[in-house]
Amino acid sequence: MDQGLRTYLVVTGAYWGFTLTDGAIHMLVVLHFHNLGFSPLEIAFLFLFYEIFGIITNGVGGWIASHIGLNRTMIAGGFLQVVALGSLTVDPSWLSVAYVMTAMALSGIAKDLNKMSAKSSVKLVVPKGENADTRLFKWVAILTGSKNTLKGAGFFLGGLLLYLIGFRWAMGGMASVLFLVYLYAWWALPMGMGKAKAKAKFSQIFSKTREINILSGARYFLFGSRDVWFVVGLPVFLASVTGWNHIEVGSFLALWVVVYGFVQAGAPVLLRKGHHGRGPQGSSARNWALLLAVFPAGIAIALMSGLDPALSLIVGLFAFGAVFAINSAVHSYLILAYSDHDKVAMNVGFYYMANAAGRLTGTVLSGWVYQTQGLAGCLWWSTAFVLAAALISFALPKVPEEATPAAPTSS
Repeated sequence: MDQGLRTYLVVTGAYWGFTLTDGAIHMLVVLHFHNLGFSPLEIAFLFLFYEIFGIITNGVGGWIASHIGLNRTMIAGGFLQVVALGSLTVDPSWLSVAYVMTAMALSGIAKDLNKMSAKSSVKLVVPKGENADTRLFKWVAILTGSKNTLKGAGFFLGGLLLYLIGFRWAMGGMASVLFLVYLYAWWALPMGMGKAKAKAKFSQIFSKTREINILSGARYFLFGSRDVWFVVGLPVFLASVTGWNHIEVGSFLALWVVVYGFVQAGAPVLLRKGHHGRGPQGSSARNWALLLAVFPAGIAIALMSGLDPALSLIVGLFAFGAVFAINSAVHSYLILAYSDHDKVAMNVGFYYMANAAGRLTGTVLSGWVYQTQGLAGCLWWSTAFVLAAALISFALPKVPEEATPAAPTSS
């Protein structure tokens, strides 16, 4: 098997294992603490450090990876998630808000080390040759789409484990399995992967090209638009207003993310005709964002009009998810296409720092807006965020022909 493909498969497999636990821990924390009587805003604050430390990790993670290699940052993220999961197996009396926020901070660091490392690695392992840019789009879409499918499975897993064995045993079991996954990845990944030839200065973390800055700004609003209603408002609404139980809520959100992941993985096929054999361009991000804004506005209008809330959410959420998945796939390709090899880790880290900042904003707003304005209010905020992403994307340039990735290094 080609070395580049082998490395890609190891990275993808480890990322899959991590993503299962990431989806499950979110569902476990939301549902468990909702059962304990926490308000939506209090539940949102449990994820505050998760997102804040994700921002910091993305900011410095790319710089660290450029010095020590993407393989090491990915393995560090995996083992840190094991520690985070294990820390939540303590006696329930220890699970104060501050304690859980700290555990989620570790999980946030772990998640963004893994995401930055996995997605940066794709740029390095795509073989050089004809149609390398379309191959890059395909490989990154498969990695990202399959990750989201597994995160959906993680939502289901979290709800199921909470129902069957409880919060504490669920965390312990996931920690044990993930430890074994990352032991194998530690052995299998090549040393020095993604290590820059010229050492970047720390000050270069914030020194980006115009297109990287614009894309990062659009990414901030894109992911804020999802989390402003998805993280807290939606699961709490489903549990408290529609009366769904834990397994029903977890299963529905899991199915949504699975479909979202399949659409994202299939984005290269869906968009092939419009790009004449090349990957997406800056205008693709603008056009798909404009289309996306229709759906949260439509769901909000349906809820405010008194239509059946469960039916409105089921239909609207799947339409939103499909178009959001294509938006995300286009962004994930553009950040790699706009980056050269030596700067890919730092550019991806900066880009996902903006992503994490958007998630943080959306998470906090999700709790506050739901508590004060209801789910319809969350959806109107989502619409405004999507429109902001579309407006910023008007400034994105075309992808240069020389963005075609080079051959992977021997390391």
